[in-house]
Amino acid sequence: MKEVIIATKNAGKAKEFKELFQRYNINAVSLLELEQDLPDIEETGSTFEENAALKSEGISTILNIPVIADDSGLVIDELDGRPGIFSARYAGEPKDDKRNIQKVLEELKNVSPEKRTARFVCVLSVSLPGAPSIFTKGYCEGTVTTEERGRNGFGYDPIFIPKGYNKTLAELEPEEKNKISHRKNAMDQLEDWIKKQS
Repeated sequence: MKEVIIATKNAGKAKEFKELFQRYNINAVSLLELEQDLPDIEETGSTFEENAALKSEGISTILNIPVIADDSGLVIDELDGRPGIFSARYAGEPKDDKRNIQKVLEELKNVSPEKRTARFVCVLSVSLPGAPSIFTKGYCEGTVTTEERGRNGFGYDPIFIPKGYNKTLAELEPEEKNKISHRKNAMDQLEDWIKKQS
Protein backbone atom coordinates (compact mmCIF):
# COMPACT_ATOMS: atom_id res chain seq x y z
CA MET A 1 0.00 0.00 0.00
CA LYS A 2 1.58 3.25 -1.17
CA GLU A 3 -1.22 5.77 -0.62
CA VAL A 4 -4.27 6.20 1.61
CA ILE A 5 -6.99 8.84 1.71
CA ILE A 6 -7.88 10.33 5.10
CA ALA A 7 -11.60 11.13 5.00
CA THR A 8 -11.40 14.42 6.89
CA LYS A 9 -11.28 18.15 6.22
CA ASN A 10 -9.96 18.76 9.74
CA ALA A 11 -6.31 19.83 9.38
CA GLY A 12 -5.41 18.73 12.93
CA LYS A 13 -6.72 15.21 12.41
CA ALA A 14 -5.05 14.98 9.00
CA LYS A 15 -1.68 15.93 10.51
CA GLU A 16 -1.91 13.15 13.13
CA PHE A 17 -2.65 10.53 10.47
CA LYS A 18 0.09 11.78 8.12
CA GLU A 19 2.71 11.44 10.86
CA LEU A 20 1.60 7.88 11.56
CA PHE A 21 1.73 6.75 7.93
CA GLN A 22 4.95 8.62 7.14
CA ARG A 23 6.88 6.14 9.30
CA TYR A 24 5.89 3.39 6.89
CA ASN A 25 6.49 5.35 3.68
CA ILE A 26 2.77 5.49 2.95
CA ASN A 27 1.51 8.77 1.52
CA ALA A 28 -1.60 9.98 3.40
CA VAL A 29 -3.77 12.52 1.57
CA SER A 30 -6.64 14.36 3.27
CA LEU A 31 -9.85 15.54 1.58
CA LEU A 32 -8.47 19.09 1.89
CA GLU A 33 -5.74 18.20 -0.63
CA LEU A 34 -7.83 16.34 -3.20
CA GLU A 35 -8.29 18.02 -6.57
CA GLN A 36 -11.76 16.62 -7.14
CA ASP A 37 -14.90 17.54 -5.24
CA LEU A 38 -16.48 14.58 -3.52
CA PRO A 39 -20.13 14.42 -2.51
CA ASP A 40 -20.87 15.01 1.18
CA ILE A 41 -21.60 11.67 2.83
CA GLU A 42 -24.42 11.88 5.33
CA GLU A 43 -23.74 10.24 8.68
CA THR A 44 -27.04 8.41 9.01
CA GLY A 45 -25.72 5.51 11.13
CA SER A 46 -26.81 4.81 14.70
CA THR A 47 -23.29 3.96 15.98
CA PHE A 48 -19.77 5.39 15.66
CA GLU A 49 -18.84 2.28 13.63
CA GLU A 50 -21.67 2.74 11.13
CA ASN A 51 -20.88 6.42 10.58
CA ALA A 52 -17.14 5.83 10.15
CA ALA A 53 -17.85 3.02 7.67
CA LEU A 54 -20.31 5.14 5.67
CA LYS A 55 -17.54 7.69 5.11
CA SER A 56 -14.64 5.31 4.42
CA GLU A 57 -16.61 2.89 2.22
CA GLY A 58 -18.38 5.67 0.32
CA ILE A 59 -15.17 7.45 -0.62
CA SER A 60 -13.23 4.22 -1.24
CA THR A 61 -15.92 3.15 -3.74
CA ILE A 62 -15.72 6.48 -5.59
CA LEU A 63 -11.90 6.71 -5.71
CA ASN A 64 -11.05 2.98 -5.77
CA ILE A 65 -8.27 3.50 -3.21
CA PRO A 66 -7.80 2.67 0.52
CA VAL A 67 -9.63 5.20 2.74
CA ILE A 68 -9.61 5.81 6.51
CA ALA A 69 -12.42 7.65 8.29
CA ASP A 70 -13.11 8.31 11.93
CA ASP A 71 -16.21 9.02 13.94
CA SER A 72 -15.86 10.17 17.49
CA GLY A 73 -17.73 11.80 20.33
CA LEU A 74 -18.33 12.23 24.03
CA VAL A 75 -20.32 9.55 25.89
CA ILE A 76 -21.68 10.63 29.30
CA ASP A 77 -22.98 7.88 31.61
CA GLU A 78 -25.51 10.03 33.47
CA LEU A 79 -27.01 11.16 30.12
CA ASP A 80 -27.50 7.55 28.91
CA GLY A 81 -24.56 7.88 26.51
CA ARG A 82 -25.44 11.28 25.06
CA PRO A 83 -24.26 13.31 23.21
CA GLY A 84 -22.58 10.24 21.61
CA ILE A 85 -22.87 10.16 17.81
CA PHE A 86 -24.58 13.57 17.93
CA SER A 87 -21.63 15.23 19.70
CA ALA A 88 -20.76 17.68 16.92
CA ARG A 89 -24.33 18.95 16.53
CA TYR A 90 -25.72 18.30 20.01
CA ALA A 91 -27.19 21.81 20.35
CA GLY A 92 -28.48 21.76 16.75
CA GLU A 93 -27.36 23.21 13.42
CA PRO A 94 -25.03 24.82 12.60
CA LYS A 95 -22.24 23.10 14.56
CA ASP A 96 -21.28 25.21 17.58
CA ASP A 97 -18.82 23.98 20.25
CA LYS A 98 -19.86 26.64 22.77
CA ARG A 99 -23.57 25.84 22.51
CA ASN A 100 -22.87 22.11 22.72
CA ILE A 101 -20.86 22.61 25.93
CA GLN A 102 -23.56 24.83 27.45
CA LYS A 103 -26.21 22.20 26.72
CA VAL A 104 -24.16 19.43 28.40
CA LEU A 105 -23.41 21.57 31.47
CA GLU A 106 -27.07 22.51 31.77
CA GLU A 107 -28.16 18.86 31.58
CA LEU A 108 -25.62 17.91 34.28
CA LYS A 109 -26.42 20.93 36.47
CA ASN A 110 -27.65 18.97 39.50
CA VAL A 111 -25.41 15.91 39.05
CA SER A 112 -22.83 15.24 41.79
CA PRO A 113 -19.09 15.03 40.88
CA GLU A 114 -18.82 11.24 41.31
CA LYS A 115 -21.66 10.70 38.82
CA ARG A 116 -20.17 12.88 36.07
CA THR A 117 -18.19 10.00 34.50
CA ALA A 118 -17.69 10.06 30.74
CA ARG A 119 -15.38 8.99 27.96
CA PHE A 120 -14.33 10.17 24.54
CA VAL A 121 -14.71 7.41 21.94
CA CYS A 122 -13.01 7.24 18.53
CA VAL A 123 -13.76 4.58 15.93
CA LEU A 124 -11.52 4.30 12.85
CA SER A 125 -12.80 2.53 9.76
CA VAL A 126 -10.34 1.39 7.07
CA SER A 127 -11.87 0.49 3.71
CA LEU A 128 -10.03 -1.13 0.82
CA PRO A 129 -11.74 -1.67 -2.54
CA GLY A 130 -13.45 -5.06 -2.62
CA ALA A 131 -12.66 -5.98 0.99
CA PRO A 132 -14.62 -5.75 4.27
CA SER A 133 -13.85 -2.67 6.41
CA ILE A 134 -11.50 -2.97 9.39
CA PHE A 135 -12.30 -1.13 12.64
CA THR A 136 -10.27 0.02 15.63
CA LYS A 137 -11.72 1.73 18.70
CA GLY A 138 -10.02 4.04 21.20
CA TYR A 139 -11.17 5.55 24.50
CA CYS A 140 -10.18 8.34 26.87
CA GLU A 141 -11.89 7.93 30.25
CA GLY A 142 -12.60 10.86 32.55
CA THR A 143 -15.18 13.17 34.10
CA VAL A 144 -17.14 16.26 33.06
CA THR A 145 -16.44 19.53 34.92
CA THR A 146 -19.02 22.10 36.06
CA GLU A 147 -17.43 24.93 34.06
CA GLU A 148 -15.15 25.51 31.08
CA ARG A 149 -11.40 25.57 31.70
CA GLY A 150 -8.51 26.06 29.28
CA ARG A 151 -7.99 27.46 25.80
CA ASN A 152 -6.41 24.58 23.88
CA GLY A 153 -8.10 21.84 21.89
CA PHE A 154 -11.62 21.96 20.48
CA GLY A 155 -15.08 20.47 20.99
CA TYR A 156 -15.74 19.36 24.57
CA ASP A 157 -12.06 19.58 25.64
CA PRO A 158 -12.68 22.53 28.06
CA ILE A 159 -15.12 20.47 30.20
CA PHE A 160 -13.40 17.07 30.17
CA ILE A 161 -10.83 15.99 32.77
CA PRO A 162 -9.02 12.78 31.75
CA LYS A 163 -8.57 10.09 34.40
CA GLY A 164 -5.44 10.63 36.49
CA TYR A 165 -5.30 14.36 35.74
CA ASN A 166 -6.62 17.46 37.48
CA LYS A 167 -6.61 19.55 34.28
CA THR A 168 -9.10 19.56 31.41
CA LEU A 169 -7.94 18.47 27.95
CA ALA A 170 -8.09 22.17 26.98
CA GLU A 171 -5.60 22.99 29.76
CA LEU A 172 -3.07 20.39 28.57
CA GLU A 173 -0.42 21.13 25.97
CA PRO A 174 -1.36 19.58 22.60
CA GLU A 175 1.57 17.12 22.80
CA GLU A 176 0.37 15.89 26.19
CA LYS A 177 -3.24 15.59 25.05
CA ASN A 178 -2.19 13.63 21.95
CA LYS A 179 -0.44 11.02 24.10
CA ILE A 180 -3.66 10.09 25.93
CA SER A 181 -6.41 10.95 23.45
CA HIS A 182 -9.04 8.51 22.18
CA ARG A 183 -7.82 9.10 18.62
CA LYS A 184 -4.22 8.26 19.55
CA ASN A 185 -5.50 5.11 21.26
CA ALA A 186 -7.38 4.02 18.13
CA MET A 187 -4.44 4.94 15.89
CA ASP A 188 -2.03 2.87 18.00
CA GLN A 189 -4.18 -0.18 17.23
CA LEU A 190 -4.21 0.79 13.56
CA GLU A 191 -0.41 0.82 13.58
CA ASP A 192 -0.33 -2.98 13.89
CA TRP A 193 -2.48 -3.22 10.77
CA ILE A 194 -0.27 -0.74 8.85
CA LYS A 195 2.85 -2.80 9.65
CA LYS A 196 1.24 -5.78 7.94
CA GLN A 197 0.50 -3.68 4.84
CA SER A 198 3.97 -2.21 4.37
